[in-house]
Amino acid sequence: MDYSLFTEFCKEVGLEVKLNEPMKNHNGFKTGGNADIFVTVNDTDTLCLLVETANSLGVPLFILGKGSNLLVSDKGIEGAVVSLRLMDEISIDGETVTAEAGTSLTALCVAVANEGLSGLEFAYGIPGTVGGALYMNAGAYGGEIKDVVISADFVSSCGETGTTTKENMNLGYRTSCFKTDSNIITKVTFKLTKGDKAEIWDKMNTLMGKRRDKQPLEYPSAGSTFKRPEGYFAGALIEENGLKGVSVGGAQVSEKHAGFVINKSNATTKDILDLMKKVQDTVFENNGVKLEPEVIFVGREQ
Repeated sequence: MDYSLFTEFCKEVGLEVKLNEPMKNHNGFKTGGNADIFVTVNDTDTLCLLVETANSLGVPLFILGKGSNLLVSDKGIEGAVVSLRLMDEISIDGETVTAEAGTSLTALCVAVANEGLSGLEFAYGIPGTVGGALYMNAGAYGGEIKDVVISADFVSSCGETGTTTKENMNLGYRTSCFKTDSNIITKVTFKLTKGDKAEIWDKMNTLMGKRRDKQPLEYPSAGSTFKRPEGYFAGALIEENGLKGVSVGGAQVSEKHAGFVINKSNATTKDILDLMKKVQDTVFENNGVKLEPEVIFVGREQ
């Protein structure tokens, strides 16, 4: 497909555009092929124009935060990957906090902790963005985004702006309405509570210590590879089946935490997918439990 008109538009409105950008530089697993086009947007108005133009030219769009939960095809991503990483402003008004979608979740946690605001401690160290966290209803250590979110601004698939409230987000275990309605999250508003700054930081540092102790943070991964099956823990099932440390190519079931598939040594996305299937097949055969991926595969068919 000829993307010249689209790239010309991006340059005309002052956007940074890269062609054949390696997506391994933009996801937690550090695998995958190239994006045909990679463009970075820094405000909502420009994003609206970008969506309208892409629609008119038939250019597929994929919206990227930090890519921390993505598994990108070895054959790359067709069309344009749109990074929101420069949309990262935070505003605090009493106990109400608003953050743009590209804001690092950890940066948000630090900002609110320094203001003595409690409610996001669980998210400290989750390696994603605010937009991605709402999209997935991210959670850890007994907390979820749904506990503190009150509303979100978005750009529709037609390039129009809108706002939705928590009640309309269909927030569930690692899911939200944004997974199905094609709306692009641009800003999220949270309601937090006043707390003791020292206690908030103590809790955040304690949880960060747990992450470092229990999770293989020294290797590329997308965090927990599988969703928690009802009544079970994915990592425990995988370990019970003797799969801890099992490898396919450069991908490995972490020896530190069986719930993580890691890029141990120059893995390809195919290595990771094949290992995930091996894990799923073994657990289903022996336990009758179907493990569903928490990571999201994107891009061309393998």
